[in-house]
Amino acid sequence: MADLKTAPSQSEINNILWKACDTFRGVVDPSEYKNYILVFLFLKYLSDMWKDKKEEYHKQYKGDKIRIERALARERFVLPDHCDYEYLYENRNENNIGELINIALEHIEEKNKTKLEGVFRNIDFNSEANLGRTKDRNQRLKHLIEDFADPRLDLRPSVIGDRDIIGDSYEYLISRFAADAGKKGGEFYTPGEVATLLAKLLSPKEGNTISDPACGSGSLLIKVANEVKGGNYSLYGQESNGSTWALCKMNMFLHGKDNSQIEWGDTIRNPKLLEKDSLKKFDVVVANPPFSLDKWGADTAENDHYKRFFRGIPPKSKGDYAFISHMVETAIAGSGKVGVIVPHGVLFRGGSEGKIRRSFIEENLLEAVIGLPANLFYGTGIPAAIVLFNKGKGKNRDVLFIDASREYESGTNQNMLRDENIAKIVRTYKEFKTVEKYSYRAAFDEIQENEFNLNIPRYVDTFEEEEEIDIPATQKEIDTLEKELAEVRKKMDGFLKELGW
Repeated sequence: MADLKTAPSQSEINNILWKACDTFRGVVDPSEYKNYILVFLFLKYLSDMWKDKKEEYHKQYKGDKIRIERALARERFVLPDHCDYEYLYENRNENNIGELINIALEHIEEKNKTKLEGVFRNIDFNSEANLGRTKDRNQRLKHLIEDFADPRLDLRPSVIGDRDIIGDSYEYLISRFAADAGKKGGEFYTPGEVATLLAKLLSPKEGNTISDPACGSGSLLIKVANEVKGGNYSLYGQESNGSTWALCKMNMFLHGKDNSQIEWGDTIRNPKLLEKDSLKKFDVVVANPPFSLDKWGADTAENDHYKRFFRGIPPKSKGDYAFISHMVETAIAGSGKVGVIVPHGVLFRGGSEGKIRRSFIEENLLEAVIGLPANLFYGTGIPAAIVLFNKGKGKNRDVLFIDASREYESGTNQNMLRDENIAKIVRTYKEFKTVEKYSYRAAFDEIQENEFNLNIPRYVDTFEEEEEIDIPATQKEIDTLEKELAEVRKKMDGFLKELGW
């Protein structure tokens, strides 16, 4: 049983980990050094877990080596000899420490192929390009190893208990790296409160299959999974960036999401989540795809093997509807739900996008459009929207519009949705009714009259009448100010004459 009185707090661990980044700041780009920190945290976690298990089985089997080895072989993962953190700490002064770390990671991957195959292929602790020449590189790696030797960073379950400290720390670091990385940050992380909102809107059930075709580091997928009561669900994701895919695989492992399949590849050009030769179908499909992605694959979309673009081919410089089309086609017919974060242009742009949007509405797939506050996302200050599709709407052809753009907590760099803001959006969506100056339930005919334009202000009137102006009183105030201004000018003229101007 863990002694939680002496166990480190979540904030303590977060602070230690964030301080460890000082080793790389100013030398390595944040988009690069995040991988070194997160991989090393993963290694430290595996080492501490393995140490705990060895001690537990040693006591249980009274030192019987054969029985201990058999028990360890049945664990979630296997940590080979000379691959743990303690071994690397003992050898931190070696001239080839970067190579020793690489070898340890390679052996860990080899012994845990089903869960970790390929996870470390994009990380090189012996990289001169990223970490500098041998002397500087060795010094940085030594500092990194020593940072993780902080006694408060003891991640053994016997110390921290069953709290999801390591998973939460991983999320904390990913969010901080996303903030530091600017525009690149938005490519691999959805802010936690936005992910929570989307998860609650989709409301997944036990037994559901949940997919994110642009999963980044997996944070959104994990939030949706956590809405399911109990662990009876399956997670699927695909990510095009190799380093980010590796982070997602580790993130899933650290959160205990062993029931996940995360693929590496371009979802539009080469979807990997398949059943035989067809797209796999899911109960819930969720994503925060890259906004208006250029060169998304329009050149091959016309001959798409999976027939995803029969409603129309999106413009080659804006891939928003390519992702939306893929998501809708991978939702189970008759019941599947889709939630996607989009830029507002998706709601009203014409051309091929207007044609696709019209088809979704005429097919009665669109269920709700929710406008979010500006400056919620890393790398862009523009406001975004959540669009919800439902393949089980039945005879109801109405669409709910919610304008939640004015209710948030202001931040220095990012705005945030508060718990009460999230609760109000979710409640309004579930009640599916008009709320003055906040939401509007639009009939199909109204949307048709608006030529299938989904721009939220066309449906939700948020205009606030200004107070009636007292014209005589205002004119009197203007006259007084003009007299005072004339007197000031007269005095200024006098001062200037005295100075000879």
